[in-house]
Amino acid sequence: MANSTEAQKPQNPKKNKKKGATLDTFYGAKIQNTEEIEDNTQENAPKPSKGNGNSPQTHEEFESEMTKKMEAFWEEKWEIMQKKFTHLQNRCDQTEKENQALKARIRQLEDNNRVKEQELIKQSQNTKKLEENIKYLTNKVTDLENRGRRDNLRIIGLPEKPEINTKLDIMIQDIIKENCPEILEQGGNTATDRAHRTPFTLNPQKTTPRNVIAKFQSSQTKEKILQEARKRQFRYKGMPIRVTQDLASSTLNDHKAWNMIFRKARELGLQPRISYPATLTI
Repeated sequence: MANSTEAQKPQNPKKNKKKGATLDTFYGAKIQNTEEIEDNTQENAPKPSKGNGNSPQTHEEFESEMTKKMEAFWEEKWEIMQKKFTHLQNRCDQTEKENQALKARIRQLEDNNRVKEQELIKQSQNTKKLEENIKYLTNKVTDLENRGRRDNLRIIGLPEKPEINTKLDIMIQDIIKENCPEILEQGGNTATDRAHRTPFTLNPQKTTPRNVIAKFQSSQTKEKILQEARKRQFRYKGMPIRVTQDLASSTLNDHKAWNMIFRKARELGLQPRISYPATLTI
C-alpha cells in the first residue's frame, strides 16, 4: 500500500524542469525552456496590493497608475515648453520694440538728411552768388587799378646801374628827345611826377633789368608817346627798349596769355591788337 501511495503522488514540477531545462544551440548558446519562460512571466505578474492586504492589483489599476505617471511626465514637459515659449515671446516682443525704435531712428535720420540736403543746396546757391560777387569785385578793383595807372608808362629794357637809377627823370627826357622830338617841338608837357623801378628789390638771380614806371603830368603827352612807341622801335643811346601802357599785374598776365596767338597773327600778315583790358582783336 505504501508503494501504491507513493506512485500516486504528483511529481514535483521543479524536479521535472531540471530535465532538459536548457538546450545547446548550434552556436553553443543556451536557450531557456518554454516552461521556464512561463514561470518568469508569472513571477513578473502584478503582485497583491498592499491596500487591503489580500486583493491583487488589477490590470485597470495598473493602467491607471501608468496613466497618472504619464500625465505627470507630460505636464512637467508642458510647463517647460510653456516657459520656453513665454521666453521666446518676450524676446520677440523686445525685438519688435527694438525694430520700431530703429525704424523711428531711420526716419529721423532721413528727415535730418533731407534738411541737410536742402541746406546744402541753399549754401551752394549762396556760394555761387558769392563767387559771382567776388569775380565782379575783382574785375572792379582791377579796372580801378588800371584807371589809376592810365597816366603811367612802363619802360622795359632800360639798363640798370646805380647812377642811372638816381637819374630816371633825366633818362626819360632823353628817351623822348631821341625817339619823338616832335612832342618837344610842339611844346608838350613831358614832365613826370615820379619814376621808379619795379619791383623795388633787386633779384640777383635775374639778369634782365627791372622795368621803369613813369607817371606823366599830362595824359595827352603820355598818349602821344605811347602811339609813337606802337609805330616803331624805341631806343636809348642805340639800345632797343620797349614802352607800353602800365597796367595791373592781373591784366598783364591776361596779355601774356595772348602772346603766342599775337605773334602767329603777325606772321600771317594780320594786324592783331589787344584792346583794353585784355581783349584780342584782329
